Amino acid sequence: MIAFILRRMLQSIAVLVAVGLVAFSLFRYVGDPINAMVGQDTSMEDRAALREKLGLNDSPPVQFLRFISNAARGNFGLSYRTSEPVSRMIFERIPATLELAFCAAIFVLFVGVPMGVYTGLYPKHWSSRLLQTVSLLGVSLPPFLLGILLILVFAVMLHWLPSFGRGETVQIGWWTTNFLTLSGLKALILPSITLGLFQLTLIMRLVRSEMLEVMRTDYIKFARARGLSNRAINFGHALKNTLVPVITVMGLQLGTLIAFAIVTETVFAWPGVGQLFLQSVQFSDIPVMAAYLLLIALLFVVINLVVDLLYFVVDPRLRSQGGAAKVAGH
Repeated sequence: MIAFILRRMLQSIAVLVAVGLVAFSLFRYVGDPINAMVGQDTSMEDRAALREKLGLNDSPPVQFLRFISNAARGNFGLSYRTSEPVSRMIFERIPATLELAFCAAIFVLFVGVPMGVYTGLYPKHWSSRLLQTVSLLGVSLPPFLLGILLILVFAVMLHWLPSFGRGETVQIGWWTTNFLTLSGLKALILPSITLGLFQLTLIMRLVRSEMLEVMRTDYIKFARARGLSNRAINFGHALKNTLVPVITVMGLQLGTLIAFAIVTETVFAWPGVGQLFLQSVQFSDIPVMAAYLLLIALLFVVINLVVDLLYFVVDPRLRSQGGAAKVAGH
């Protein structure tokens, strides 16, 4: 177990260094940062002094090591657009994105898994076919169109939910949360559905296919022969074995929800890091773009590590393999 964790951590560090190299390349090849920081009337002497101050005259290996060292301490420099510390800009907006992704994941989990179980247990029922047909909307409609349709129906026509923004938030230390106010909770509904609907379809179809496969196995037939109830078979035996691949996919999809919340945050004017990244692309704000890349990479690495550890909890075969390996080693 300890060796497994150490191996995964070393792999994670290698991934972060590789992503750091990509982010560093943005500084080198996307454009001259001096042009984004000064005006056209700035003298060549002032430009040269600023270049020397920023360390842009150093060799690329020295600049890369300095960039990685600063990134490890959470220092990504100043924004070219606002001249604010990039770390502060990220930390001010990361609560909004994480809460949106969390709510979208809860929506996917508590709606997609039951739909998948139902359509897997009753594959030929008319309601299962209807759910599968409706689920195609989640794959077919792009998020920006789905978000606009939801705004049109629930915000413009029915006036039930807000169409943009986070609503009222509560400050807890450096974290701002939507969960403690009614308007904040209402503001989460439409963007969470928009962000999670595509992933909901994937989870539903995955659970359905796994349930169909598990229900054809011999141990399920043996459980029926023993006279166990359908409830015990479906939820005590079949669903447990179905959840093993679902944990992997759901963990990866959580990272995907965070990484690809850009469109949803733009449609709903959600003040998260996705919207900040899009604004940075428009203004060629390279430090913010690089920080965003490293942040997303870190989240994916952490999520994958947690998913791998959950395997040992859910799947007893991995624990038995680890025990067998220990015995073989002795």
